[in-house]
Parts: sequence; structure tokens; C-alpha cells
Amino acid sequence: MPDSASSPAPIAFIGLGQMGLPMVRRLIAAGFTVRGADPAEAPRQALVEAGGLAFADAKEAAEGAGILITMLPNGRIVRDVLLGAGAAGALAKGALVIDMSSSAPTDTVSLAADLVPLGLPLIDAPVSGGVKRAIDGSLAIMAGGPAEAVERARPVLAAMGKSIFATGPIGSGHAMKALNNYVSAAGLVAACEALLVGGRFGLAPETIVDVLNASTGRNNSTEVKMKPFVISEAFNSGFSLALMAKDLRIAADLADHLELPLPQIQSVATLWEAAKCGLGAQADHTEIHRHLQALAASGPRG
Repeated sequence: MPDSASSPAPIAFIGLGQMGLPMVRRLIAAGFTVRGADPAEAPRQALVEAGGLAFADAKEAAEGAGILITMLPNGRIVRDVLLGAGAAGALAKGALVIDMSSSAPTDTVSLAADLVPLGLPLIDAPVSGGVKRAIDGSLAIMAGGPAEAVERARPVLAAMGKSIFATGPIGSGHAMKALNNYVSAAGLVAACEALLVGGRFGLAPETIVDVLNASTGRNNSTEVKMKPFVISEAFNSGFSLALMAKDLRIAADLADHLELPLPQIQSVATLWEAAKCGLGAQADHTEIHRHLQALAASGPRG
């Protein structure tokens, strides 16, 4: 059976959530045959309406597929689906596995080794850009793994993303995704704290953001998050606080694993975990501002 990404063998896509379903639609629009799996009926029906085949069982979806993509909550679930539930064993010989979830890099390295006896190469290819960019196919994709496997996956990844970066060895894509979200989260916290300090002093929030965006404090959060989601108090960016907290813990744990005693990466991860506990798993990540407001309202430290 041909093993190129352009093979007529179908793609199995496991996980049809907020990100997975629009990514599948991009694959179908690009001409790929997709067999999707999700335990929920609504996304399966949406996949059928988009022209794909839908299954409740991941192993059934994987039957005979030449490429399997996972878009799942974490690396433990990815491992359970591939090895515990037997999806890996149902794939075509030499099929390529692409984990597009946000998984811990060390877990990904371990999973790649466990797939070797099955003859299944693995790359990690997490994404950045959120639901909006998943819908229009402009995601940034960070792909880690053997160069030949990344190139084999490139036509498939190009159907879902605009910017594809080969990041290096297996696990490096997941490392880069976690580090990207760390920098993003730190920038959002800094912008929110500036808003709170400036507001207490009498500065208008819009003025603060306008000056930041015309000056050296400009970052992604000041440009695209502060006015539409934070100042407006809409808090509906579409990316959850719980997912951000998970990615930040991955980044902090990676620093620990590498024996790098870096204080800010740990403190930012701890801050977001506390916000998740206080605001709930369903909170939008821009609601970190509400958590910081509550801390500010608690008064001076004794």
C-alpha cells in the first residue's frame, strides 16, 4: 500500500470537538476521505453532514486508515485510544500517526517508542490559533518528529494550517506549543495587571491599551484580546482557561524535567491553576482578568 500523504487510504481523525470538527471539515474540503470518531452523537452527525464517515469507536474509525490524527484532551487519552483501545492495531501497515493534541513532550517521546514495534511512525503536531483559525484553515502547526515523517504529513497539515514549522525531534512540537502558550499567558497577565494598576490610578482602560499598542508593551493580548474580550467583559474568546492552565503546567513541568529552576514559568503556571480552581473549568482564558481583579480586591498583603 502506498505510504505517502496523498494515498487514497482514508484519514482517521479521533476527537471531533471544538477544534477537531472544523479541522476535519478543512480536510474534507481539500479532498481527503475522513473517518472520524467521537463518543458524542452531535459531532458525529456534523461530520456526516460535511461528507465524512463517523464512528463512536476509535478502533472502527482507524480500520485500514493510512494516517491517524488525534485531537484529544491530553497525552494520556491519546495513549489509551491508540494502545488501550486498539486503534493503532487497526491501522494500515506503516500508517502515520499524528498527535495534534496538547500533550506532554516526555509522554510523546515514550509513546513514539511504544509504537515502533507496531511499525507506526509518530509525529507531534499541535496547533495554535483557536477555533476561528481552525475554521478558516490558517492554524499555526508545530511538527516534531523524523524529518521524513513530517514531510509525509505536510500535505495533510497544509489543509488545516497556514504556517507549518518543523520543530525538530519527537516531542518538540508539543514543547513549542506549551512554551508559546506560556509566553502568551504571561503577556495576558501582564496586560491585565497593567489595566488594574492604571485603572486604580485613574487611567482609562482604552487609553492604556492604545498606548501599549503604540509602544514597546505591545503583544498579542494587547492587540487582539484586551478590548474585545477583557475591557468589554465579554470573556468569550473561545479558548478555555482550563486548557491554558494545562499547557502552562506542561511548560513548567518540562522546565523541571530539564532541571531549569526558572521562577516565572512556575509562578505563571501556579497562578493559572489557582484561577481555574476559582473560576471553574468552563471559564474562558480571558477571565484570568477576573481572577486578578479578585486578588486586587482582597486588599494589601499583611
